[in-house]
Amino acid sequence: MTTIANDTTATPAIFTGTEVFIPLNKLKKHPNNARKTPHSEASIEAKAASIHAKGILQNLVVEPELDTDGAATGFYLVSIGEGRRLAQLLRVKRKQIKKTEPIRCVIDTVNDASEISLDENVTREDLSPADQFERFRELAETRGWGAEEIAARFGVSAHVVRQRMRLGAVSPRLMQVYRDGDLTLEQLMAFAIVDDPARQEQVYENLSWNKDPSTIRRDLTRMHIAATERRAVFVGAEVYIEAGGVILRDLFTEDRGGFYEDAGLLDRLVIEKLDGIADTIKAGEGWKWASVHIDYPHGNGLRRTYPHLMALSEEDEAAYAAAQGEYDALSEQYDSAEELPDDVDRRFGELEAEIERIDALRHAYDADDIARGGVFVILSHDGEARIERGFIRAEDEFPETEEGQDGEGGSVIDSVRVNGDGEIIEDGDRDEDGNAVSAIETEEDTGDAGKPLSDLLIRDLTSHRTLGLRLALGEQPDMALIAVTHALAAQTFYRGVDAACLEIRPTSSYLASHADGIEDTAAGKALADRHAGWAADMPRDVADLWGFIAGLDHASIMALFAHCASLTVNAVKQPWERKPHAHATADKLATAVALDMTAHWTPTVRAYLGRVTKAHILAVVREAVSDEAAERIAGLKKTDMADAAEQFLAGTGWLPAALRTARLAWLDEPQQDGDAFQIAAE
Repeated sequence: MTTIANDTTATPAIFTGTEVFIPLNKLKKHPNNARKTPHSEASIEAKAASIHAKGILQNLVVEPELDTDGAATGFYLVSIGEGRRLAQLLRVKRKQIKKTEPIRCVIDTVNDASEISLDENVTREDLSPADQFERFRELAETRGWGAEEIAARFGVSAHVVRQRMRLGAVSPRLMQVYRDGDLTLEQLMAFAIVDDPARQEQVYENLSWNKDPSTIRRDLTRMHIAATERRAVFVGAEVYIEAGGVILRDLFTEDRGGFYEDAGLLDRLVIEKLDGIADTIKAGEGWKWASVHIDYPHGNGLRRTYPHLMALSEEDEAAYAAAQGEYDALSEQYDSAEELPDDVDRRFGELEAEIERIDALRHAYDADDIARGGVFVILSHDGEARIERGFIRAEDEFPETEEGQDGEGGSVIDSVRVNGDGEIIEDGDRDEDGNAVSAIETEEDTGDAGKPLSDLLIRDLTSHRTLGLRLALGEQPDMALIAVTHALAAQTFYRGVDAACLEIRPTSSYLASHADGIEDTAAGKALADRHAGWAADMPRDVADLWGFIAGLDHASIMALFAHCASLTVNAVKQPWERKPHAHATADKLATAVALDMTAHWTPTVRAYLGRVTKAHILAVVREAVSDEAAERIAGLKKTDMADAAEQFLAGTGWLPAALRTARLAWLDEPQQDGDAFQIAAE
């Protein structure tokens, strides 16, 4: 029997099991309800959404409220269904129903309220998560509902619905493994990153003991490109998708953009975008050619030129001074301001752009170098276009001129001499006494009657001069530093010239021939940028190099000297070489400069773990992590062992012995001026 209770009728006859419609505002929480922990907001939200879409599917169980005299108050206490009562109150707040909405309830005055409320929550068995996932997927497939509509009907977010639908699409075989308890929810989530059940099962079959979710995700996406990889960053998701590419997204972790399925398509889009940039640079700057590459073409064999210092025009100098002056004035005016006005902030940006534009004019390539040179347009490690200018192909090199020009700006100009008869004396000629005559002798070498001094005498005189220079230079360390720096810089930045009188010959081993890809590392790029910065400051003509170096402040001379010296370092160990003292010195140098190779190298599969034996891998893991970690991977195949070891070693800072730097304990103490020499001595 169903009875309706409301404010205008007397309390109906009460019988246990009677179904009654009671106004919502006449229902109260039973003080003996077993649940003392409040319902969560999410739970109430979900119940409200479900009731709004489908109505109340389960009756509330109530008993009349009695006053102290045992008389009915007209209110009812909810023993079972307090969450549904709160959900309806939420719907009242949202004006979906009135506060007098009739609620279907069942009267129970026989059972203890505390016991039956406990019974409802204890004896109930929740739906298996696997069943839940599959039912959500079926709702989408059979009803045609999208994630938003399903979410609205169950009071969860659309993202949660998408997650459950994705899990419901996992291979039925793996879902059964999950039901049986042989897969965790985290592992099932990892398999859901791809929609291919066959691929999921294949990866599951090939899993070793290591069923870590990260390993599963890595194996499933091994042939895909992470959105954080440089090619994906350069092209962008929108362009890739418009070209027909598909991106896999992990709904359960922060995938930072997903995984690109089609590597071939991505490479094509990278080349097309680089081609566009190359065409723009070639047309805008006038280079003879522009070549596009995803990776830097090391070992190209091309000579490289660099921009030179250029004098600004009077107009540019005036514009620079005006922009810098206004910038400084604004900086001083708003120095203490916490926030700049929009117009002032905009003006700062305009001035900075103008200053940068004029600064760029201070360095420029020779027009001849541009006309015969080219540009490499490459994809850098951070997903940006990398422009490398100034390369000269062999067929575009200027031939050496009759005057001895080497085409490098470091010109060697041969002097000519005329004899008493007005004839040009060439190298190989001899004078009246049979002495050899050099065409590069200057006018000062001739006697009063125009007769040249003999070769033997010139050699004798210049030997004495050399001795004097050696003695004097050894007494002037500052000048010696300039002379050595000049000798190094002349041979480092100029090609085919012999401009230094110091017989110092720097050599630089080509490291890319020993370690593939080393020049693409962050350290390789930093060294290349430092070299390019100095090259841009060098004068065009090597004849002006001495004056340039002599005009530098002491710190700049030391920096240039250090750079040139650094290029000659060779600590490479060759199997056929026997240089124990040189390698020992390299170790001392590493200690002196406090070299920390953890900043430049990590033990990855490619760099180390895939190139050593299993015994080496296990020894590394024992040393860097623990014996337990080594035992966990001891039974794996070499490839799987290397992959697992790479994960274990991440962030440990482990280095092989060949890369370790011995540190002296007192090096960590505060140093005083001059201590660098003490460090080097150690």
